[in-house]
Amino acid sequence: MAQPWNIIESIPTVEGILELRQRGERDFLITIGPQVLMNSLANRSEVVLGHRGCDHLKGHPSPRVLVGGLGMGFTLKAVLDTLPITAMVTVAELNPVVLQWCRGPLAAVTGSAVTDPRVTVEIGDVVDLIRKSAVSGGGARYDAIVLDLYRGPHPKSDHHGDPLYGIRAIENARSSLTPGGMLAVWGEQYDQAFVNRLKSIGFTVTTERPGRGGLRHALFLARLVAKGRA
Repeated sequence: MAQPWNIIESIPTVEGILELRQRGERDFLITIGPQVLMNSLANRSEVVLGHRGCDHLKGHPSPRVLVGGLGMGFTLKAVLDTLPITAMVTVAELNPVVLQWCRGPLAAVTGSAVTDPRVTVEIGDVVDLIRKSAVSGGGARYDAIVLDLYRGPHPKSDHHGDPLYGIRAIENARSSLTPGGMLAVWGEQYDQAFVNRLKSIGFTVTTERPGRGGLRHALFLARLVAKGRA
């Protein structure tokens, strides 16, 4: 018989009750209302996203990376595992309680990734950080932007006005990346229209669906080709 879930904390938000639940030593859920956002035992796509988004930076002397969405910290841990010790990683997280959970009950499942000295957590919208970088004149650009948000791109995304996946948002992401930089995006499902928008802005795009059989999430890996390189 499966153990019952223990509710560690419940927080009201505009989208419903945000909860952290635990069952056993390493089995956690984050839910909002009736929707499961994250499961600590089902994180393959998040881990692959973090690795793929930063693979190109293994030899970089001091890469700057922006991670949108902290969640349980699995994407962040994969990013850190891929990057050199000289990296600087900024994580944008909307809800401060999620940061508290990652420093507290969730710390053991990610090796306390959020407390790594390379990491700075900004409580706020990743859209604002991307926009700020895009208009900074190139002085504070990122070598990779990794977006792991529970509402990924989907066929109903506003092609122009969506703050994360529309044309304007993709243009801002391009402007905030260094030449050769990577925009890596997690999605619940494959979205050809999003791929087309990325390509129209100048990215080269590959996609992956980690795992075998059943529901497999989609990863969109969009690279800015550096001048002088194929």
